[in-house]
Amino acid sequence: MITMTLGEIADIVGGRLTGGAQEDTLVSSSVEFDSRSLTPGGLFLALPGARVDGHDFAATAIEKGAVAVLAAREVDVPAIVVPPVKIQESNADIYAHEPDGHGAAVVEALSRLARHVVDICVAGHQLNVVAITGSAGKTSTKDFIATVLGQDGPTVAPPGSFNNELGLPHTVRCTTDTKYLVAEMSARGIGHIKHLTEIRPPRIAAVLNVGHAHLGEFGSRENIAQAKGEIIEALPSKKTGGVAVLNADDPFVARMAPRTKARVVWFTTDAGQAKKSDYWATSISLDAVARAS
Repeated sequence: MITMTLGEIADIVGGRLTGGAQEDTLVSSSVEFDSRSLTPGGLFLALPGARVDGHDFAATAIEKGAVAVLAAREVDVPAIVVPPVKIQESNADIYAHEPDGHGAAVVEALSRLARHVVDICVAGHQLNVVAITGSAGKTSTKDFIATVLGQDGPTVAPPGSFNNELGLPHTVRCTTDTKYLVAEMSARGIGHIKHLTEIRPPRIAAVLNVGHAHLGEFGSRENIAQAKGEIIEALPSKKTGGVAVLNADDPFVARMAPRTKARVVWFTTDAGQAKKSDYWATSISLDAVARAS
């Protein structure tokens, strides 16, 4: 993480210092919502959960080395407290236990901090943000890309399937040395990916496929395609380096091309599409849930 003072972070997220927090105290380690993962110099996120509330673990977080807690109410230890916000209209798990808007407030604050870090790293240090979405294959593709890009320079990618706001702490782990941030982005409704791209604006984005996952929430594959396509609408223009990577074999994805000003790069597994595509693969088969072998 880029080293910042508590005062700087409070200004960025719109919070106030409480519990004896000092403006000049440095946050020099990672931002975590699991107190078990904290290291000295870190910042703890107090998020409500199904069984426990992170605010109740504030003291434990400080004992484990956190210099402060990012919270939505005072916690009797050094903290940056942000005001509650309107509860999100979402069925995402992160908002499932939100009686008072505390979790939404902490997530909003983290979003501001993540965007600040990305802006610094992109503007002054040439960070490249690579974003991936699709109904299937996001996590494995993210891992493959991060492994390849890691050979070219320092790369940050959230582990597992942290593909919504819960992946933001890993964005904050970018430093001025980070060359690539690889992020998968998921949606449970139209507008969700747009929100994620506003926090981590990509320069390169890939849409893998439009399937039937979350069909009950979206209502139709057309709506899923509308949501997934938001990722390439966020790209910069072709002249400024924007690149959209699209699946030529999926008609829902192929129809997204006019929605971006970025350069469009096509991939295919169909020999008949090979001459029209930039990249193609052969001898690949997919099972019922689009897993390749």
